[in-house]
Amino acid sequence: MPKRRQMLAGLVALPAASARAQGWEPTRPIQCIIGFAPGGGADLIARAIVEAAQPMFPQPLVVTNRPGAGGTIAAQYVAGLPGDGHTLLMGGGSESTSIPAFRALPYDARTSFRAVMRLLRQRMFILAKADGPYRTMREALLAARARPQAVSHGSSGIGSIYHAVFAVLEKRAGVELLHVPFNGGAPGLQAVAAGQVDLMVASPEEFRGLTDGGLLRVLACCSAERAPAFPEVPTLAELGLEMALENMKGWVVPASTPDAAVTYLHDRFRAAMAKPSWQAFVERAGEGDGYLDGPGFQKAMDEVLDAVTAATR
Repeated sequence: MPKRRQMLAGLVALPAASARAQGWEPTRPIQCIIGFAPGGGADLIARAIVEAAQPMFPQPLVVTNRPGAGGTIAAQYVAGLPGDGHTLLMGGGSESTSIPAFRALPYDARTSFRAVMRLLRQRMFILAKADGPYRTMREALLAARARPQAVSHGSSGIGSIYHAVFAVLEKRAGVELLHVPFNGGAPGLQAVAAGQVDLMVASPEEFRGLTDGGLLRVLACCSAERAPAFPEVPTLAELGLEMALENMKGWVVPASTPDAAVTYLHDRFRAAMAKPSWQAFVERAGEGDGYLDGPGFQKAMDEVLDAVTAATR
């Protein structure tokens, strides 16, 4: 334990040394832009890490919600701002990895931003009604192969990452599903629980209450490996589908942001990830340390976008 405390103390002390070396620090409040409504997954992640990181910044960190169009309104706004280190966008989701594959956008998901760091990986799972016709993913795929569009799936909107999962699955499995878009993940899950839609993709923080209550059944994990929280649930790759997709959340900044500002922001938020409040949040979300540095985060986003783009062409 003393060794661990020394390690964490060194991590927390790192930003001060980094700032002196780089010679940059904010001169006004830093805007942390979220492309979704308050109370949603992206908003909760942003507020948790901002709470942990605020003591390390000499200026306020201000969380601002700019919801709409699957996060693309906020992304367009941030892409058009000067890269002065005073604006961050919570990226890594639909605005970065799926919607650009479905339609043209006024920004380039690959080049309009610089990735600062990934904060959290969000595993996604395919779910069905607990007492519905499909007890396994194999059963659902067999039904879909037998009758095109006989199996329906919900999503949180056209082009969303949840829609993208099924677009890739259709391509890999050679099936045709019926897409039923909703205006968010929660309405889609409720429709599955009510038997109005057969399948839905979601993350644990969204569906845990419904599975614990016996209303939904988890059929498959969309990650490359099984999830520790659901060790009995097979991955899609284990079912013979060569695909692995995850939702992600992390900070990106306008592409013109200088190295010194990116380093300053990265080091402080990275240190905040060692704080007990953030660690407790991650544990409640059922995930491990999702950290990637800027280049690693960008690579992970590009890989998901590549897979979705290939499936929609």
